[in-house]
Amino acid sequence: MQRALDDAKVPLSWMPEQWQQVMVDLGQPRYRGQQGFEWIWQHAVDDYDQILVWPKTLRQLMQQRYPFQRLRSETVQEAADTTTKILFRLADQQRVETVVLPHAYGTSICVSSQVGCNLGCTFCASGLLGRTRNLNAGEILDQVVMASRLMPASMPPISRVDLMGIGEPLDNYQEVVRFIRLIHQPQGLNLGYRHITLSTSGLVPAIYRLADEDLPVTLAVSLHAPNNALRSRLMPINRAYPLEKLMPAARHYSEQTGRRVTFEYAMLRDVNDSLETARELADLLAGWSCHVNLIPWNPVPEEPFQPSPMMRVRSFRDIVQQNAISCTIRKELGQEIDAACGQLRHREEADHRSEGIRQFAPGISENGEPG
Repeated sequence: MQRALDDAKVPLSWMPEQWQQVMVDLGQPRYRGQQGFEWIWQHAVDDYDQILVWPKTLRQLMQQRYPFQRLRSETVQEAADTTTKILFRLADQQRVETVVLPHAYGTSICVSSQVGCNLGCTFCASGLLGRTRNLNAGEILDQVVMASRLMPASMPPISRVDLMGIGEPLDNYQEVVRFIRLIHQPQGLNLGYRHITLSTSGLVPAIYRLADEDLPVTLAVSLHAPNNALRSRLMPINRAYPLEKLMPAARHYSEQTGRRVTFEYAMLRDVNDSLETARELADLLAGWSCHVNLIPWNPVPEEPFQPSPMMRVRSFRDIVQQNAISCTIRKELGQEIDAACGQLRHREEADHRSEGIRQFAPGISENGEPG
């Protein structure tokens, strides 16, 4: 509790009991804290002056001592299928991406947990600019609230949250766990744990730690290869936590939480999509209840890969399914709006840097030649 109370910059990260303690410290009734939490998240107020159930003196005092700023949308792209990608600007002017996705069962949202990523997966745009910093819990949760404002009116309310955006969630462990507990609060958004999926590239110690948190969220492991040689080539993290360590951790999580683990597998043409590789994957996952999610890869211009032909993806799926393993192909959404993780942020940042070169280095022309 003390960490949040000492940090006046992150009131959006406070739990309800922390809001209540702030009120007590200010000489206010404890229930004022519950009111504040509800108005921040259920009413999505932009500042304390909009918390109408508070006296004016309290609103002014909170503004002086604990100011907050909600995320600001900078770019909003909507695809024909109503998939909506949003580039949010944070209070320190950094940017993160959020994606709202339509499904037959309702609406899901994919949120970011870091500004950039340091894991260096070779097929992902998120790490092209490196990691700048972690997001705090309030910044992660605010993506859900502010994206809800921007959703097309025809879309149902958000009913699922996926920690699959920019960043490695388990590399920001404390704030991600705080976010999960925050979004579950009945006085706030009241989202069930089983409606949350956390995707990890495979930070093994953190997987074991998460299994003991009593948070039955779905764990999605970014696998992308069934052997160490190929996985290490695609994902440098495999050199620290190879499959001999990762797979027991995933099994432990499933046994501890009673939740089926999902393995994400991006289909890369002539890299990891052969029928032999499919059989190898089936052997790796044989004997326990899990799910494989085959992901048609969204091309990233900076990366030397191509998406697998859909016929090959289906053949790959069939082999995995024939070995009694649940396997599906992820529906492709929002391809025309920089849908791959990190693409929109990378493009906007690249444009921003290019504009800066043109603005502050007039000796360089538009085409990069000396002027």
